[in-house]
Amino acid sequence: MAKKYENYIDGRFVKASRGDTVDVINPANGQLVGVVTDTPVSEVDEAVAAAKRAQPAWEKLPAIARANYLRQLSAKIRANVDRLALTITREQGKVLGLAKLEVAFTADYIDYMAEWARRIEGEIVSSDRPNESVFLFRKPIGVTAGILPWNFPFFLIARKMAPALVTGNTIVIKSSEETPINAYEFAELVAETELPKGVFNIISGRGASTGNALASHRDVGLVSFTGSVPTGVRIMEAAARNLTRVNLELGGKAPAIVLRDADIELAAKAVYDSRVLNTGQLCNCAERIYVERSVVDQFAEKVTSLMKATTYGDPLADEGVSMGPLTNQAVLKKVSTLVESAKSAGAQVLTGGKVSDQDKGFHYEPTVLVNCKSDMGIMKQEIFGPVLPIQVIDGLDEGIALANDSEYGLTSSIFTRNINSALQASRELKFGETYVNREHFEAMQGFHAGRRKSGIGGADGKHGLYAYMETHIVYMQG
Repeated sequence: MAKKYENYIDGRFVKASRGDTVDVINPANGQLVGVVTDTPVSEVDEAVAAAKRAQPAWEKLPAIARANYLRQLSAKIRANVDRLALTITREQGKVLGLAKLEVAFTADYIDYMAEWARRIEGEIVSSDRPNESVFLFRKPIGVTAGILPWNFPFFLIARKMAPALVTGNTIVIKSSEETPINAYEFAELVAETELPKGVFNIISGRGASTGNALASHRDVGLVSFTGSVPTGVRIMEAAARNLTRVNLELGGKAPAIVLRDADIELAAKAVYDSRVLNTGQLCNCAERIYVERSVVDQFAEKVTSLMKATTYGDPLADEGVSMGPLTNQAVLKKVSTLVESAKSAGAQVLTGGKVSDQDKGFHYEPTVLVNCKSDMGIMKQEIFGPVLPIQVIDGLDEGIALANDSEYGLTSSIFTRNINSALQASRELKFGETYVNREHFEAMQGFHAGRRKSGIGGADGKHGLYAYMETHIVYMQG
C-alpha cells in the first residue's frame, strides 16, 4: 500500500480531515509511489491562519536572525542530497545526476538569499521643505503563497520561500499534484530546524481546488506561481477578488538564432544541452531554432548527431541514461500531436519523430525537425519535450523579427562571433533574458523574468528579493 503524505501546518504534520486523494505516479514506469490529499478549503484556511499568526513576531526579528534559520535548513538539505534526489527522480522522472544538482542548487540558493539579510536597503529622499526628512522603508508584505510546478519542484520551493522568509514574510506552499512528495521531505527537514512554527507551511492538492482556495484567500498578500499560461490566468483571476499581488512565471517559446559566423560546434552543443535537459521540460530552454541558410546543413548535422546519441529510459533502472520520461500522458500526447502536425505540414524528421516503443512510461524519442515554417504550431506553441524544430533565415534582421513574433517573451539566445550582431540582438530581442554563445540557464544572482504571456514580475537576485517587499514612505518634520 502506497504511503499517504500529510500536510505541514503550524510546525507539525497533520492529516487532512477530509478531501479526495491524489495518486503520485512514477512517469518512467507508471508505478504508484505515494498518495496525497486534495486539501479542502477549511484546511487551506488553517494553513493561512497559522502563517498570519506567526508573521508579526517573525517580522520583528532582525533580518540576520531570520537568515540564520535559513542556513540551518540549507545545511540539512546538503546532508540529505542523495535521499532527496532519489525522491525527485522517482516522482518526476529527471535523471539522478540532474536531481542531485537540483538539490545542491536549492541549498546554495537558500544561502544566497540569506546573504541578503544585511543588504536590504531603503532610501533617504530629498525633501522640498526645510527641516524635513523623507525616508523610504522596505517592509514585508505579510502572508505569501507559493504554488509550485512539477518540473523543478524542489528548487522552486526555495525560490519562493527563501526570499519571502528573509524579508520578514511567512509562506504557505502548495505542492504540485504531480510531484508533491519531495515537498514533504523538504518540510521534514524544516521540522528538524528551529524555525518558529507557522512561518513555513506546505499543503497538497489540485490547482482547481486547493490552489484556487489559496490564491483567492483574503489574508494572502502575494501569490507566486510557476507553471502554464492557462493556470496563471486562473490564479490571477482568483487573486483579483482581493486585489492580491501576483508574481507569475509562465510559459516560454525561446528562440535561438544561429548566424553564419557562429562557432557551429559550440552552438549545436549549447542548443542541444538547452533542449534535452530535464527532457526538454523547462520554460527557458531553446524551443525554436533560426539558422542562417549557409550553415543550416552543418548545424543540423551536428545537433542531429548529438540527439541520436541521447539515451533515455527509466533513470532508476539505468543510471547511465541521459534523459528520462515526460511527466505524464497528457504531455506525451501534446508533444506527439505537435510533431505529427509539423510533419503533415512539410517538416522533415532527421531523427526521432515518434513516441518511444518502450512498453512502460511516457517516453518520446529525441527529435530534430528541419524545413519548419513560422506558421507551424511547433514554432508557435510551447513543446515541453525533447524536440528541436529548425527554420532557415537569411540574416539577423529576419531572425530577430521571427523571434519576436511570439506571444511569449521569457528567454532567447544568439550565436555569433560578431560583437555588433550580439549587441543588436541584445537591443532588439523583446525577451526578459538573452544568452550570447551559451545554453539557456539563468543564474541565481540575475533576474528571471518574462514579457507578454511569459509572466508578471520575476525571481532571483535583488529584484526578485524586493518583489516580496512593499514600500513605506515616512515624512518626518523636524
